[in-house]
Amino acid sequence: MRLVIIEDDPLLLENLTLLLNGEEGLSVAGSFRSAEDALKGLKNAKPEVMLTDLGLPGMSGVELIKKAKEEMPSLEIMAHTVFEDREMVFSAIKAGASGYILKGSSPREVIESIHALYKGGAPMSPKIARKIIHEFQDDALSEQYLLTQREKEVVKRVEEGLTYKEIGERLSISTHTVHTHIKNIYEKLQAKDRNDAIIKARQRGII
Repeated sequence: MRLVIIEDDPLLLENLTLLLNGEEGLSVAGSFRSAEDALKGLKNAKPEVMLTDLGLPGMSGVELIKKAKEEMPSLEIMAHTVFEDREMVFSAIKAGASGYILKGSSPREVIESIHALYKGGAPMSPKIARKIIHEFQDDALSEQYLLTQREKEVVKRVEEGLTYKEIGERLSISTHTVHTHIKNIYEKLQAKDRNDAIIKARQRGII
């Protein structure tokens, strides 16, 4: 497996290079201290895996990931960083990183993560994996409370095919109030019509 490392801390770069070159089946084809140097050297290095810091001088690690992925779509990329905030994690993943490990991980964890990445996995430090799980759980919760209870009742009646008048009679509210609820439902679901509102409400688990 051919690997390149991008890390602006010279001592850490040297340690990672020694560690990974000493591992059977791994070969460090290039080590760089900036994103700009890495992009210049990628073509000659012909790496299969890239291990990169995110807090680089000049061009950021996230931008490097994006550009490297554009140049070499099959390149497997692992972020190796101190950053564990939501924005940085998701930016790196959206840019093209399939792995995300925190600095401070043991040498064995780094090596095993690289092997897992190369084999098609998506290795992440446990703290990062938990953040991503929480993010999805928070999204699901916010979707659940997107509509008010009354709006949920109205959209369920819309799904049943009732007219505004019939919905009003069923829920003991005026036709005007039904119309107002449906207008709010369309806005919240970003729906263009009745069918679109039903589809989007189903997708979000509202009905």
